[in-house]
Amino acid sequence: MPGSMMFSRLSKPGVPRSVHLFAAPFLWTVVGCMLLFRGWGWLGPGAGRLLIIVSGLLGTLKSLLVLDNMARRSIRRIVLFKDGTCLGAVYSWKSWLLVALMIGAGFVLRWVGQPGPLTGMLYCAVGWSLCLSSRLGWMQWFNLLRNNEIA
Repeated sequence: MPGSMMFSRLSKPGVPRSVHLFAAPFLWTVVGCMLLFRGWGWLGPGAGRLLIIVSGLLGTLKSLLVLDNMARRSIRRIVLFKDGTCLGAVYSWKSWLLVALMIGAGFVLRWVGQPGPLTGMLYCAVGWSLCLSSRLGWMQWFNLLRNNEIA
């Protein structure tokens, strides 16, 4: 295999569609859990922990009103993939841009001030919304598994 073809293969790893359908909700779940864990630590002891209720409500709203639509679009895109599509295509370039903006916003939020209950509440809300909306991807992946479409 010529060097340029090997580099292209290594830099754009093609995977079966089922891997994309697993990776999409897996990433949302892992990142969501990480945000919940970090946010919980910033809520503070005692009454500060009650902010988890507000986080849950805000996160559920974000999930139902925003992220569920993104997840459905992502699933529809992935279902149309051919096996061998690059793993990075699991999300559209717009979604990857949003990820970069969210990471940057989190960095700025922590840089501007010492993380505290408000930052913790926001992290928990976003984390919960990611975990909740990942259910749509997991349902699609489990459907493939149940129908023996995953080797």
